[in-house]
Amino acid sequence: MTDHELQIVTILEQAKTIAVVGASDDWKRPSFYVMKYLQKQGYRIAPINPRLAGQEILGEPVFASLSDIPFAVDIVDVFRRPDDCPEIARDAIAIGAKCLWLQIGVVSHAAEKIAQDAGLSVIMNKCPKIEHSRLSGLLGNGGFASGLLSARRQKVSLPPVPARNGGFVTSHNLETLAVHAGTRPDGATGARITPLYQTAAFTFDDADHAASLYDLQEPGNVYGRLSNPTTAALEQKIASLDGAIGACCVASGHAAQLIALYPLMAPGRKIIASKHLYGGSITQFTQSFKSFGWDAELVDIHDLGAVERAVEDQQVTALFAESLSNPDGIVSDIEALAHIAHNAGIPLIIDNTMATPVMCKPGDFGADIIVYSTTKFLSGHGNALGGAVVDMGQFDWAKARTSSALTEPNPAYHGIRFAETFGTLSYITFCHASVLRDLGPTMAPMNAFLTLTGMETLPLRMRQHNENAKKVAEFLRAHPKIASVSWSGFHDSPCFELSQKYLTLGAGSVFTFTLKGGYEAGQRLVENCNLLSHLANVGDTRSLIIHPASTTHRQLDDQQKQQAGINNGMIRVSIGIENSDDIIADLAGSLDSLSADAP
Repeated sequence: MTDHELQIVTILEQAKTIAVVGASDDWKRPSFYVMKYLQKQGYRIAPINPRLAGQEILGEPVFASLSDIPFAVDIVDVFRRPDDCPEIARDAIAIGAKCLWLQIGVVSHAAEKIAQDAGLSVIMNKCPKIEHSRLSGLLGNGGFASGLLSARRQKVSLPPVPARNGGFVTSHNLETLAVHAGTRPDGATGARITPLYQTAAFTFDDADHAASLYDLQEPGNVYGRLSNPTTAALEQKIASLDGAIGACCVASGHAAQLIALYPLMAPGRKIIASKHLYGGSITQFTQSFKSFGWDAELVDIHDLGAVERAVEDQQVTALFAESLSNPDGIVSDIEALAHIAHNAGIPLIIDNTMATPVMCKPGDFGADIIVYSTTKFLSGHGNALGGAVVDMGQFDWAKARTSSALTEPNPAYHGIRFAETFGTLSYITFCHASVLRDLGPTMAPMNAFLTLTGMETLPLRMRQHNENAKKVAEFLRAHPKIASVSWSGFHDSPCFELSQKYLTLGAGSVFTFTLKGGYEAGQRLVENCNLLSHLANVGDTRSLIIHPASTTHRQLDDQQKQQAGINNGMIRVSIGIENSDDIIADLAGSLDSLSADAP
């Protein structure tokens, strides 16, 4: 937890009364959402609105001004324009308030100085509803990253156990986050491992509680298609590792790509994507998405001029690339792509499956949305399908080139605009509340549970994966039956400098090599391995091998294979965490069996 977050926790813990300047009686307005939530958490609300003075909102009398409030006020929460804030700050000082809180999108440094000079705490461009629910761990339906790590049990309806620093730990270390983020001991039972919540639905406290959940006015669980506490724990862990504000876990990596793009797309719109993608992604983008009326243009992601020209099309709504491509190990220049995307008013989406946040954090280089197939390294044991969409919370959807489902009135939620109501949490909230609700590619709680367990050893596994991959790549490059090895860790690799900039630990453990014997040699090699498993997956603890031309990319025509860098003698390996000597020995034995195929 940062010092700023500790300040917010202290403010919210000590406050009892909150005056809301700019309060609305329209239940669809953001201020109403905030008031109802804070009231449910035990705060006394004082609505301020001259037009409604003398009436009631949520059972509380409305006042014309701060000076009319007949009781002490701790926080003044402001839903007004920045130009109005200096005067509001003076009024807050006059009534003895302790904190001036300016809502999302409201920034006034003049008001900040006035308030701070008088001894008030100042919070700007944040929402007390969001911060309270995030920092108290109540965001069960969003998977938002709270940043709270604790080995102390979360009490239910009881005061917290006195402890140093409130029982919380501050850490940005991936090893610690991988174990602890999102997984406090269970509040009801004290179970140290996050329980598997194998349930389809969740009970409501009363009719108003149910209505509030359905209207998105307070966090909680409604139905398993939208959220689940086990899945939410995984979402928090993934978001924490990426330094993001939230995540949405889904049934597979392909589902993650669909969920990520759906809020932005509409018939006639298109994405610009790297041509160096997993074959299944190319098929999804260029074939399946046509059923939605979406288009996709594949470009050479290293030709930045071509990328700039492609995004000039006004129907383009996103730029998509893999940080470390599958299967050929191409490294994307994320920072340059982010600059191009943002100049065009569109978000940059990065598939970080092959690198994981242990090797690469795309958000640090300007990526707005990150997607994963959690089936791969995050889970790491080949036993759980899943995908994740991660939101860095950096993109201003209101300033995007084209309107989206986030900025338009949402008829399913009584016309609210997600970007207006939920601010920086609008995208990830929409993914849960609308896209999962309507498309339904929900992650199974069991898969979330298994992935949570797998992620605890992610940093350790990634080190071993990369150490082994380096040794195997060097062995293959020196072998007389190998024509080439595509691994960006070699100094003469075209991507070596990019791998040094964006990847830690190494150049990745998934890469390709090409046999001199061609197509038939490729098939024979994979058949003759005894330790390496011949299957269509990567990122497993076990070493894996496959011949892309006859499997993962066989649905592509010759031109598409060429564009994707696939040739007939190419082999993809995913190097596991076994002893490297045994991996090399198995490959060497299988290569020896190709004597009739090699020159």
